[in-house]
Amino acid sequence: MHQNLPQRDAYAGAAPMGGSSSSGDEAVTHDNNAVSTSKIWQVITASSVGTVIEWYDFYIFGSLAAIIGPVLFGSTGKIEDTILGTLAVFGAGFVVRPFGALFFGRIGDLVGRKYTFLLTLLIMGGATFVTGLIPSYDKIGIAAPAIVTILRLLQGLALGGEYGGATTYVAEHSPDHKRGYYTSFIQITATAGLLLSILVIIVTRKTMGEAAFKEWGWRIPFLLSGLLVIASYYIRRKLHESPLFAKAKSEGKTSTNPLRESFVNPVNRRLVLISLFGATMGQGVVWYTGQFYAYSFMQNTLKLDLVDASLVLCIALILATPFFVYFGSLSDRIGRKKIIMMGLLCGALFTFPIFYGLKQFAGPLTEVTAATVDATGKAVPAVMKALDPNLFAMTALTFCLVLFVTMAYGPIAAYLVELFPTKVRYTSLSLPYHIGNGVFGGFVPLIATALTLRAAASDSAFIKEHSTLAGLVYPVGIALICWFIGQALMKDVRNVKLMDDNQTA
Repeated sequence: MHQNLPQRDAYAGAAPMGGSSSSGDEAVTHDNNAVSTSKIWQVITASSVGTVIEWYDFYIFGSLAAIIGPVLFGSTGKIEDTILGTLAVFGAGFVVRPFGALFFGRIGDLVGRKYTFLLTLLIMGGATFVTGLIPSYDKIGIAAPAIVTILRLLQGLALGGEYGGATTYVAEHSPDHKRGYYTSFIQITATAGLLLSILVIIVTRKTMGEAAFKEWGWRIPFLLSGLLVIASYYIRRKLHESPLFAKAKSEGKTSTNPLRESFVNPVNRRLVLISLFGATMGQGVVWYTGQFYAYSFMQNTLKLDLVDASLVLCIALILATPFFVYFGSLSDRIGRKKIIMMGLLCGALFTFPIFYGLKQFAGPLTEVTAATVDATGKAVPAVMKALDPNLFAMTALTFCLVLFVTMAYGPIAAYLVELFPTKVRYTSLSLPYHIGNGVFGGFVPLIATALTLRAAASDSAFIKEHSTLAGLVYPVGIALICWFIGQALMKDVRNVKLMDDNQTA
């Protein structure tokens, strides 16, 4: 693997932002190591705003799973069944993300980065907006969950193309020696999207009251997406094509078959597999455990009030977010691998103790409302709450979880970008990222919740006693396996010249 390669002469690229363009952007003399700081920040801002909104759209469904489940999926009388059903549909969006990576990655490597992530933005935003308009299960029956599932699949396809486009676009504008620093701002967008979704939900819920929010107010965060997408689309469409891609296109060096060159070529295929099983698989489970499952765990297992759980997670996210940039920048100096591996190892070693601490500091559960039967004969389960949690201690523990996320996630965009040549970069990095992050990571809430419920129903007194933590076996096991593979097979790649003839194989 090459690292710290010397700079080459300036090369032809794209017209500067705001300039004119034709079918492709006009070729001009361009050197990514001489790009002005102001232009890089324009690129980062335009790319990040849209990506934050796409993550917001994707996560708002999961954040509202316990509320929208009975409305759109009907109620069996058991809240566990409703939550599992809703999380299963939430997970369906993750299953199709790799297919979106292939589909949109191919378009991005054939047509261009800019036009591809404009398309993914519109698909994602449109699907989210329509979700807010779906009639309830009581009104249209099975059609409600069917429509939701279709929209989730569309969102997964769109997100599969978004990350690769935004990451590649920013990286191909960044100076070689600061690529980890600049791409780390794209890494913030997933956490920022989750944070934005939670804040919008809290503000809406508090403004209109609990009853109105559960009845129809939950639709507002979905409908708000329409306005956010319009604003982001307006910002993004002023961008020009990536300079490296524009140069490759003008010289006739773009790929004619990105899928074949990415996954049939044995050298490139090996890099794809190493990046998946040695980095993104573990990073995915650390991310979703430290942020999304922790949030679900506090609400559904520890029975914290939504506002309390949201407060704990939001403060932890805000405090930890600068570390995405810190570790991204550090990777420019000491390498990507060391930091990513440390994040995976910390996640594997400390997740169980931290979740055990969360459980202890949440305090004992108290029955607020006894189990009963409603007027139609349906069973209404008892309402349990954690009435005296230590929120300060829980926030500190959640901060540690998110800190592990920043280690594993902060440098990974630069690592993936530098593995693959320009002509197949979009396709090659998108697939391992979305299998690792989307499939292995995205199913953490569903698999962990299912394992927890299964352990709670076990005949073994020991397993039943520790059932609340049983779900962590999955993410901890995956993180540990990934760490071993990464340590053995990953090579450190940093500060390379992003040119086809400098492919890091």
